[in-house]
Amino acid sequence: MTKGGIPNLPFLAIKNDILGKEYLLSLTFPTIHDSIQLHKDWKKKDDPVNVLAFPLEEQEGEIIITLLKARSEAKKYGHHYHQHVMFLFIHACLHLKGMEHSDKMDEQEQYYLNKVTFS
Repeated sequence: MTKGGIPNLPFLAIKNDILGKEYLLSLTFPTIHDSIQLHKDWKKKDDPVNVLAFPLEEQEGEIIITLLKARSEAKKYGHHYHQHVMFLFIHACLHLKGMEHSDKMDEQEQYYLNKVTFS
């Protein structure tokens, strides 16, 4: 777990906007140790993963976000911590919707990120 615990962000509202209310989504926040293992298993990399998205069924998926990794990389992307966690979540939801990295995906990420109010 990261300092401060899981951020209070509108995960459900954004999930519903992107994937729909009927979509069943599991959201997990692994420890750094588990994150490193997940990254080794899925991407053959030896550092903590920031986010992974797994479609399980047509209307079901899982998102994994490593909060300590998000905290450490937020400034690199010009984000505050909570903003970056939300960005990673939006990014993963768009992948679950079937989007690939592209200018259109970048536009959609910014669109949904702008819908969130950060305190």
